[in-house]
Amino acid sequence: MTNHFVLTTLAAASTLLAGCSLIPAYERPAAPVAPHYAGAADAAAAKPSESATAVALQWSRYFTDAQLQELIGIALANNRDLRVAALNLDKAQAQFQIQRSALAPQLAAQGSATRGNNQNTGELGNTFIAGVTVPAWELDFFGRIRSLKSAALAQYFATDEARQAYELALVASVAQGWLTLLADEELLELSSRTLATRQESMRLTQLRFDTGISSELDLRQAQSLVEAARVTTAQQKRQRAEHENALVLLLGQELPASARSALQTTRLATIAPMADIPAGLPSDLLTHRPDIRQAEQQLLSANANIGAARAAFFPSISLTGQYGSVSPELSDLFKSGTWGFNAGASINLPIFTAGRNLANLRVAKADREIAVAQYEKAIQVGFKEVSDALAGRSTLGEQAQAQAAQTAAERRRFELADLRYRNGVASYLDLLDAQRALFALEQADVQTRLLQQINQIQLYKALGGGWNTPSTAHPSRNHPPQG
Repeated sequence: MTNHFVLTTLAAASTLLAGCSLIPAYERPAAPVAPHYAGAADAAAAKPSESATAVALQWSRYFTDAQLQELIGIALANNRDLRVAALNLDKAQAQFQIQRSALAPQLAAQGSATRGNNQNTGELGNTFIAGVTVPAWELDFFGRIRSLKSAALAQYFATDEARQAYELALVASVAQGWLTLLADEELLELSSRTLATRQESMRLTQLRFDTGISSELDLRQAQSLVEAARVTTAQQKRQRAEHENALVLLLGQELPASARSALQTTRLATIAPMADIPAGLPSDLLTHRPDIRQAEQQLLSANANIGAARAAFFPSISLTGQYGSVSPELSDLFKSGTWGFNAGASINLPIFTAGRNLANLRVAKADREIAVAQYEKAIQVGFKEVSDALAGRSTLGEQAQAQAAQTAAERRRFELADLRYRNGVASYLDLLDAQRALFALEQADVQTRLLQQINQIQLYKALGGGWNTPSTAHPSRNHPPQG
């Protein structure tokens, strides 16, 4: 009888554990974007070549400048926000393991000692108990626990995607911060050089004024330009310090000596070029951008929670068991004849919950619709960012070329104006106008070259960090959390 009962209980448990799932069938929402990017030259140009998609393009292959690679490596090792993202992943893995543990029975050792009146004799006596127990173990017949486990697993993957998204953003931010700092150095050098030129011009104007050749108006105009150059130089120094502080925060440490040395010798025009990457199609973003993958995993988690909410309407069955020894004397506790076991089952059928289960189901369904909207919004944001980057790539080249030509023309105009002024042919106002225009265009030239570099970084980030094959983009999915 005893063996038959145990075998029957185990068989029933196995049958019940192979129960059904009430999770709705998942269908990926259609991408709410156009089939091709705005800003792409044409559909054919937007399609990546076979060679471009065959190999994963990691950041170390995209950012080929040695100094920038060193800075990115430092940031990936020391950035505190990235460290928090990694710890959040560990936390999500532990939470998944906690949820998964509910599928297996739990064992606990138990021991107790009591003293009291014997109900039959009325005499005082002792009772000693030792053994193992199986607390209430829910048989997941309707898939409630498995639904919660699936939701926790999807949340783990979403957390991993969030970590990858921040890592990509960190790489892009360090690259942009370093190039901005190089541009600041170039602008500061330009401002200092312009200040020195204007001070020399003011000295000559002062001499001409002292000898009666120039008027006080010319002198005050020259003085005004000198002070304007001082203002710009001070602004550039402050801006450079702020940008360096921002880069130091990303790195998690002070700038290395190699970077400080490179700031004195490296210019935007001498930076090693970034690798060229194709734009691809909007459908590729679904598997390339970690933020979109994160949104889809959150949608899968919300979808699984509906299964758990549905299962709450059905009965829940739990098993309990105990095996141990009971004796009135501690010395006899582990002797033969004191051992025994008991097993039981309980069922809980919800009859009246005042609408709680129905409200939980409505909450779960609303969460799924919210997750759908967030997933679609993530796709739309990705589409916009890629389109913006493509538009910048197609126009910034023309802008930089025209900017350089305009600067060269303005520099020649300044030389001619200076020559005409020294020969008394042109007024000092013409020379001042040429100086102001040339300084503004030289600054704009640096800013345009910086925009070109930043545009390449933004395209890399918008495309999800280059073209990554699924096997390299999702290492955690090939090796789910264990425990």
